[in-house]
Amino acid sequence: MNKIIIYHGDITKVECQAIVNAANTSLMGGGGVDGAIHRAGGTKILDACKKIRASQGGCKVGHAVITTAGNLLADKIIHTVGPVWNNKGVEEELLRSCYKSVFDLAVQNNICELAIPNISTGIYRFPKKLAAEIAIEATKDFLKRNENFKQVIFVCFDIENYLIYKELLGMTE
Repeated sequence: MNKIIIYHGDITKVECQAIVNAANTSLMGGGGVDGAIHRAGGTKILDACKKIRASQGGCKVGHAVITTAGNLLADKIIHTVGPVWNNKGVEEELLRSCYKSVFDLAVQNNICELAIPNISTGIYRFPKKLAAEIAIEATKDFLKRNENFKQVIFVCFDIENYLIYKELLGMTE
């Protein structure tokens, strides 16, 4: 069984143990995938995020937190804050840190199936191919060390990201 799957569609419709949210530092929802997850998941997600904000003041870039998935088909949401692309040389490491933080939380919470969107490639303007390369590398490294992990589903909302991931993974139709 292939442990890395590429899916073109809406992450809020994916049924799995946990989905990853490309959040902002406030955890209060926003545009893109973050807004879609908050809208589809309902107020339980926002309430959980408010509790995290009250206890630790949000989530820093490159870090992750976990909440309920509310009304979504997943059990949990791992919210991670990707970097805004400014081409200053630190963004790549911050994006790698997002994946490490997500995978660490998954292991800590006995999650063995994740759906992950394209982190930072929307309004944060991270170059799509570079972001995909980092995502795939981090995922392959994680899966090598965690053989019991069931699967990672990269959920690409736009066709451009979908085709980039398929190409990088050598997948054909």
